Amino acid sequence: MNSNENLHWLELAREIQALSQTGLAFNNDEYNIQRYQRLMEIAAEIVGHYTVLEKEELLQNFLAQPGYATPKIDVRGAIFRDNKILLVQERTDLRWAMPGGWADVGENPSAMVEREVREESGFLVKAKKVIAVYDANRDGRPMQFYHAYKIIFLCEIYGGKATPSNETLAVDFFSLNTLPPLSSSRTNLRHLNEVFEHYQNPERFAAFD
Repeated sequence: MNSNENLHWLELAREIQALSQTGLAFNNDEYNIQRYQRLMEIAAEIVGHYTVLEKEELLQNFLAQPGYATPKIDVRGAIFRDNKILLVQERTDLRWAMPGGWADVGENPSAMVEREVREESGFLVKAKKVIAVYDANRDGRPMQFYHAYKIIFLCEIYGGKATPSNETLAVDFFSLNTLPPLSSSRTNLRHLNEVFEHYQNPERFAAFD
């Protein structure tokens, strides 16, 4: 899944998986359950055919998704100091991103981004406003299987200090023209351009797809 070109098969497989997941969640009829399970197998076969992933591993992952199929949520914190943006270096790919991660069930979005920033960077922050809500599958990065939305919050530092974590190797601040290599699935130039626009114009409306 390294390019968005010629990925109609991925769009179809994702839609089949989502329909199957929802069907399994709301059906008690054995015949329909078998049909939805077979559709789930077909989705796994399609993805397995076009990637190096094993069909059985994919199928188990698909079946582990409960309930009505909805997008996942990724939250990111935009934090400034001296006109520079806070970025953390990810251990997984050695590239840089705004601190954040997948949303957890049961936690307020603002509290979630504040916690993610603290855990990944060491800084204590307060979420002040929503900068943007993006469709994470249509922002120019390699297309992923599960649909996701990205919410970016503008946050202010009130304490703490730069401290890497078990997920991050380094913590630093960068100007827009001296950015390090970005972890594009987490933070890309489109996100940062919007973030800097909000920082320079506090009255700017939230961006959204």
